[in-house]
Amino acid sequence: MGAVHLVNHPLVQHKMALMRRKDTSTRSFRSLANEVSTLLAYEALRDIPTHEVTIETPMEVATGTMIDGKKLVFVSILRAGSGILDGMLTVVPSARVGHIGLYRDPKTLVAIEYYFKIPGDLHERDVVIADPMLATGNSAVAAVDRLKEYSPRSITFVCLLTCPEGIAELHGAHPDVPIVTAAVDRELDKNGYILPGLGDAGDRIFGTK
Repeated sequence: MGAVHLVNHPLVQHKMALMRRKDTSTRSFRSLANEVSTLLAYEALRDIPTHEVTIETPMEVATGTMIDGKKLVFVSILRAGSGILDGMLTVVPSARVGHIGLYRDPKTLVAIEYYFKIPGDLHERDVVIADPMLATGNSAVAAVDRLKEYSPRSITFVCLLTCPEGIAELHGAHPDVPIVTAAVDRELDKNGYILPGLGDAGDRIFGTK
């Protein structure tokens, strides 16, 4: 199995607890999703490549360390991924952004693609996929399958929460893709929803239910 990085910082867990509450408003849920995704981005980018630069401080010339944001791509799995994308861009505003449109067939739970747009030269870039939920894992596998057609330098999957079934599905197909998450919940129900979970992340972010 590949790596699963559980971000159990007290601030992250506090915000996740607020998001799980069924009476949390759309406005609050959206704000919390943004805040948690910002904190998850720090962990997801822990090993991002850096380079040294020469800078002039008010006192003298010194050497500093910087990342190349133009080599980083955040890929949002539509539609729910858009709800955590802005929080991640807060950390690296110069990152490029790609989108993969996938929806889950309600009967088969298979991921069906309807949109795909990514920056060029992906073979020179590190990719971070953003999706609030890693549930059945079908959408995650489909997204990684498509992105690997362009041979990116690396792929990391970031989600608010997941479950053993989703982890097994993604790492069964792509054991080289690390998962960064704030929670690993108990299981999926018969409809493919995470338990105890927080409901449908897309509906709660966009207020569509």
